[in-house]
Formats: sequence, C-alpha cells, structure tokens
Amino acid sequence: QVQLLESGGGLVQAGGSLRLSCAASGRTFSTYTMGWFRQAPGKDREFVAAIRRSGITTAYADSVKGRFTISRDNAKRTMYLQMNSLKPEDTAVYYCATADSGDYYVSLSYNYWGQGTQVTVSS
Repeated sequence: QVQLLESGGGLVQAGGSLRLSCAASGRTFSTYTMGWFRQAPGKDREFVAAIRRSGITTAYADSVKGRFTISRDNAKRTMYLQMNSLKPEDTAVYYCATADSGDYYVSLSYNYWGQGTQVTVSS
C-alpha cells in the first residue's frame, strides 16, 4: 500500500515557474517507478513525466520536454516536478502515481494515485 500527497500547485503567470512535490508513505519508496500525469477540464488524463527507481532514468512528454524536470529523493520519500516557462495550456490538475511495471507513459501501469494539485497558468 502506498499513500501519495501532492503539493505546490497554484496560480502563476505565463512564463513563470512552479515546483510540485509528491510525498509518499507506506511501501519502500525506492522500489517503484513514479510518474506525473495531468488532466485538464474536458480532456483525458495525460502523461507528463516519469522517473525510475534509481532516479537516473527519466522520460517526458514532448509537450513539456525542455521545460519540466522530474526528480526524486529516495531518502526523503519525495518526488518533484520543476516546471519552468509555464504556458496556459499547462493548466490542469497534476497527479503523482506509482508503478511496479509496464509502460511508464500509460496511466493503467500505475496502481496508486494522489488526490492531485491544481496548476493554473494565466496568459
């Protein structure tokens, strides 16, 4: 069992930055892949970024590549998403999730989810 709690969302102007955090409790933190997904109103949940157990291997959606950076601190049991050069189209609820296996960019691969944190980017 894993419990996840996101924080760090908010309202920011286009071009600004935010840093999301995802704190985990329960099962040993370093044993699973972690990912960020987002869901905008009226749209499907989409993959944003993922990071493997070691914290070395990462992956990003094309829409955020070069602007977002995913990282994790296994000692603190926390994952982060540094979001720079934010755009209005980044507005969504952002969710963190854990996966034991499967394709990292597919939401069905993830078995535990946080409640989400709202990110709103104004133009």
